[in-house]
Amino acid sequence: MGTIKDYQKKKDYLVCVDSDGCAMDTMDCKHIHCFGPCMVKEWGLERWAEPILARWNDINLYTMTRGINRFKGLNMALTEINEQYTPIDHLADLTAWVDSGAAPSNDALQKAIDETDSPMLKKAMSWSKAVNAAIVALPEELKKPFPGAKEGLAAASAVADVAIVSSANRDAVMEEWTKHKLLDHVDIVLAQDMGSKAQCIAGMLSFGYAPDHVLMCGDAPGDMDAAEKNGVLYFPIRVRHEAESWQEFVDHGLGRLLDGSYAGGYQQQQIDAFLENLGG
Repeated sequence: MGTIKDYQKKKDYLVCVDSDGCAMDTMDCKHIHCFGPCMVKEWGLERWAEPILARWNDINLYTMTRGINRFKGLNMALTEINEQYTPIDHLADLTAWVDSGAAPSNDALQKAIDETDSPMLKKAMSWSKAVNAAIVALPEELKKPFPGAKEGLAAASAVADVAIVSSANRDAVMEEWTKHKLLDHVDIVLAQDMGSKAQCIAGMLSFGYAPDHVLMCGDAPGDMDAAEKNGVLYFPIRVRHEAESWQEFVDHGLGRLLDGSYAGGYQQQQIDAFLENLGG
């Protein structure tokens, strides 16, 4: 799968698809079994593990911050822990890096570590690498596509170019999508190493797609924001209603993209249901 530098536009329409929690039923298990527990271990928070892990899942899965980048979510969680449970040493270093505008990735974090030698950033890297290792070690039966996702991708690829636009680790995305043969319906993979989702969509628009011919499919407010920043359309995959959402995409959403009737009332109806589902 080539990089954006090698990409060639083939069709007039583009469908961008998030991975975790959208196409792949991997978001809950990764946060419940990997992200949260690795944070508790890295910062020695076992004394308060139960409420801290519950709050981690709220931040990352079940509220309007669902799908937040791992380092931004970490900063949010540690800020609350610092205020409510125990001091977190050098927390300001993480906050400053997260707010700096740097790509929220391991590569960018390593660059910041090289420049600052911050012990806090080193711990964030240790945590991030531990998370990646824990995700790789997850049982394969926990890493599967949502019902209807493969059919939705196949339908999209028949009429549009398809791009994965994900903030997840690239290696994990490639491994999971390859295993389930989802990459058969994908033209390019844009993951954490390629910058924010908004930056990835902007990069794809540079190939000449009309904004109203581009649809971002995602499960989190950040996906919707990335679409809005680029003036493209948004189709939500609703948490706990994923199969139903993919069926709606195949039955109605994709067709409306092609016939020009997606924007306006139909899109707003989908967004309203999406926000209500997350309590927004």
